[in-house]
Amino acid sequence: MKFYNVGDELETVVVAVTKDCVFLDMNSKSEGICDISEFQDENGKINVVEGDKIKVYFVGFINGEMRFTSKIAGDKADNVMLENAWKNSIPVEGTVEKEIKGGYEIKLGSSRAFCPYSQMGFRSKEKADYYIGRTMTFRITEFKDDGRNILVSNRIIKEEEHNDNIKKLQEKIVEGAVVKGTIISLQEYGAFVDINGFQALLPISEISRSRVTNIEDILHVGQKIEAEVLKTDWKNEKISLSMKSLLDDPWDSVTSNFKAEQKLNGKISRVADFGIFVELTEGINGLIHVSELENAGHNTNIRKLFKVGDTMSVIIKSVDAQNRRISLKTASSNQQDLDTEKYLDQQDDAGIDTYNPFAALLKK
Repeated sequence: MKFYNVGDELETVVVAVTKDCVFLDMNSKSEGICDISEFQDENGKINVVEGDKIKVYFVGFINGEMRFTSKIAGDKADNVMLENAWKNSIPVEGTVEKEIKGGYEIKLGSSRAFCPYSQMGFRSKEKADYYIGRTMTFRITEFKDDGRNILVSNRIIKEEEHNDNIKKLQEKIVEGAVVKGTIISLQEYGAFVDINGFQALLPISEISRSRVTNIEDILHVGQKIEAEVLKTDWKNEKISLSMKSLLDDPWDSVTSNFKAEQKLNGKISRVADFGIFVELTEGINGLIHVSELENAGHNTNIRKLFKVGDTMSVIIKSVDAQNRRISLKTASSNQQDLDTEKYLDQQDDAGIDTYNPFAALLKK
């Protein structure tokens, strides 16, 4: 059996969970034991299960049993244990009693400690009084005068937890992987998505095959989504996602669905100086060059003539699937076609023999 010194850190596996204890795999005939209370939340819910990997610290033999702790708290936090926690970097649990000059007074068992403002929280934007009354985990950074002068840091603990989480996420969140997440905020340029506690960016251009102008029309905070990981930058802790990449690419079947001289109705998706983009179906846009627009001269501001969202009748000039381009020209609307057809039918029904040059022109 391996010999452990008090304070030694061990990463091991939970082999059993009972109402009183958590049993740990010691790679020997004996097992290590932790109190179940260390793994219960404020509602009494146990947050470990058999097979979980956890990090613990050796505190000694009690009644012949190898006892471990994930942190020192409560009646364990006497001066001897606190000094041992300082020497061996064992986490300690304390309660934020009050705000004092430069930071907070922390209660550790029967002892008092000081936590500077700069060592409370990690990347936190909480107000100072947010922490008052909360029970938190700290690392003792100074232990002087037999425990009368103790300095602690919560930030170190949070940084370690964050770094451990990042390492675990790096194994799962790789480029090309499909992940599930929750929308936590919406911005003009995209949405931030929570993935197991990590914030990833879903750019607005990667939400849909169609052009998205108002992100709130598509997504909302709290919405569950599935997306593909486009790019990872773990050095700067940045991840970009795409929902669009999980959708079928309509350009794969564009030559089957769209032909030259085909007449369609579409919606204007974008107006540029050189022409108008018309969405023919989701993810497929064609361009009407400015030279194809009636009443649009060299100095015409076409943004005043055409608006995004307006319906437009067009005729396909050409389809270039390889370069993902469709060239369009304007066409009369379907209503205009119906009106013309109705007019010709009326002329035929009237049986008028007189020559009507306009009708003859339309019949050509």
